[in-house]
Amino acid sequence: MSDIRNLEPKIVWNFFYDLTRIPRISKKEKKVVDYIVNFGKEHNLETVVDKVGNVIIRKPATKGMEKKKGIILQSHLDMVPQKNNDKKHDFEKDPIEAIVDGEWVRANGTTLGADNGIGVAASLAILAAKDVSHGPLEALFTIDEETGMTGAFGLKKGLLKGDILINLDSEDENEICVGCAGGIDISAVRKYKEEAVPGEMVAYKITAKGLKGGHSGVDIALGRANANKIIFRFLMQAESDFGIRLAEVSGGNLRNAIPRESYAVLLLPSAKTASFEKFVKSYEKMYRAEFAETEPDLSFSGKKTEKPLSVMNKEDQFAIIRAVFACPNGVQRMSQAMKGLVETSNNLAIVKCAKGKFEAHNLCRSSVDSSKEATAWRIAGVFQLIDAKVTISGGYPGWKPNMASPILKTATEVYNKMFGKMPEIKAIHAGLECAIIGGVYPSLDMISFGPTIKHPHSPDEKVNIKSVKNFYHFLCQTLKEVPQK
Repeated sequence: MSDIRNLEPKIVWNFFYDLTRIPRISKKEKKVVDYIVNFGKEHNLETVVDKVGNVIIRKPATKGMEKKKGIILQSHLDMVPQKNNDKKHDFEKDPIEAIVDGEWVRANGTTLGADNGIGVAASLAILAAKDVSHGPLEALFTIDEETGMTGAFGLKKGLLKGDILINLDSEDENEICVGCAGGIDISAVRKYKEEAVPGEMVAYKITAKGLKGGHSGVDIALGRANANKIIFRFLMQAESDFGIRLAEVSGGNLRNAIPRESYAVLLLPSAKTASFEKFVKSYEKMYRAEFAETEPDLSFSGKKTEKPLSVMNKEDQFAIIRAVFACPNGVQRMSQAMKGLVETSNNLAIVKCAKGKFEAHNLCRSSVDSSKEATAWRIAGVFQLIDAKVTISGGYPGWKPNMASPILKTATEVYNKMFGKMPEIKAIHAGLECAIIGGVYPSLDMISFGPTIKHPHSPDEKVNIKSVKNFYHFLCQTLKEVPQK
C-alpha cells in the first residue's frame, strides 16, 4: 500500500492514501470531515462547516490572478461500501487496502473509494500547492452524496462566492461532462402473514452470487444481471413446478448499486428434492448461457439448510413473487437527443422478505423528468396492485447541458493544447451534484471531469494511474486559464 505514496503526482496520491485510512461511508463521515477541517486550519485557510456537514475551504488568488473568475472545486467525501462475500471488512472501522496493480490502483476485495476520493485528493492538492496559479478559489466537500445527495440538498444560498463550478466526480479522463440524469426513489413495503412450516418438507437456500454489480447509472447499460431479478425469476417457476413455500429473501443493500448477491430460503416436498436439485442446476446453466459475456463468474446454487420457523402465507407469496418479477428493471429507454445515452432506467436495488415484512427499494434515473415520473408511477403501480404501501421520494432534477458555457470552451481548448485532441463532450446517465447545486446557484457556469475509474460501486473498482496524472495537470492548467470577470 505504501507504493501508492510514490505514484505521480505524489501530492495527489498522498492525500488519496490518507483518505483510504479514514472510514468514510455515507452518513458516517465525521472522521473525514474532521480531517478536512484540520487540513484547512493547518494551512491557514478560511474553513467553514455548514449546518448539514459540508466543508468549504477558501484560498486567495495567487499573485496577479486576482481578477480571474472565482472557481469552486467540488467533490464528495463519502464512498460506497461494497465487498466480496468472502472478504472480512468493517467499513466503519477498517482502512481500505489499496493496491498498485500494473497500470491501476484497486482495493483488496472491497470498493476503493476513488469515487470520489481522487476528486477530494485533487482539491486538497490544489489547496496545498504553492506552484499552481489560480484565481479566487473555493473547495466544496459535500457529505452523503451516495445515498441521497444530502449535502448538496442541504447547501444554502449565499455560502458559495465563486462564478464557476468544476465538479471532480466524472470517471473518464477523455470526457468533459456537461449534463446528467435526475433520479427518484420508489420504495414498497407490505406486511404478509406467516404460518407454520408444512410437514414432510425440506428447506433449501438458493443463492445467486458472483455477479459484477456496479454503478446503477454508469453501468446499467452493460447488460449485467440483477441478483434480485435472477432469484425471483427462478421463484416464479419453482412455485409453479414444485409448490415451494417461501420463508425468506434478501438481496442487495444499496440503492445506487446493481445487486450482486441475493438469496432465498424456501421449502418443498421431500419427495421432489432430486428433481428440484436438477432444476436448480438447469437454471444455473441457463443463466450462465444468457449472461456469458457480462457475468462470467455467475453462480446460482441451492443447498439444503435448516428448516425455518415459518413460511409466507400462500396468497401473499403468490402476489409478492409476481410483483417483484414484474417490476421494471434495467434500461427502459434510450435518449433521442444524444446517441448512445441511456435516457431512463430503473435499478431494483434491494428486496427483503423476513418476519412478516416485505420491502423493495428502487432507484429510477432519467434525463427527462416526465419519463422519470412515469417510470416511477409504473413501478408504484406494480406494487400497489398487491396492496403494498408505496413511497416516492428523494427526487432530484437532471442537469441540462449548456453548450455555450464559457468554462467548457476554456477547458476544451486547454485539453486540446495539452493532449493534441478534443475531449468528448458528454452527458451521463448518473446523478451529479451539479444538478442540485445549480438549482440553488443558477448563475454558476459548470462542468465536470475526472480520471478514468472503472466499476465504481463494486469491489472491482479501480482507477487508472496515468489518467490521474493527466487529470490533475489538466485541472491545474484549466485553473490558470480561467477567464477574467
